[in-house]
Amino acid sequence: MTEDKKPADLRDLDARLQQARQAAHKEADKGSPGSNSRSGLGFAMRLGVEMVSALVIGVAIGYFLDLWLGTKPWLMLLFFFLGSAAGFMGVYRAAAGLGQTVGYRQDKRKTQSDDKDSTGSDPSP
Repeated sequence: MTEDKKPADLRDLDARLQQARQAAHKEADKGSPGSNSRSGLGFAMRLGVEMVSALVIGVAIGYFLDLWLGTKPWLMLLFFFLGSAAGFMGVYRAAAGLGQTVGYRQDKRKTQSDDKDSTGSDPSP
């Protein structure tokens, strides 16, 4: 008897979850008219902060190594260029959508399930 009731409860739960998801998507889709420009501004700020922070850290490391080793200004110049390279690499990774780990970026190649049509059969001969 309890076995008959369980699937109905699960269907009810599934229906409520779908309604909640639809409501959440509607609220997310509304947004404000300038929400896209704000997200673009935020992304631009992120790129700027990554570039500037890499330069500042590189110059600081070079400066303090120059003070310690007495090689002014050579290590500061070297680490300025290393910081610039690190900044450009960080900006490129952020703009290209790459993460810090291998395989983070979404694979754009077709998967085997994409090659099948809606009937589940393989269209290739």
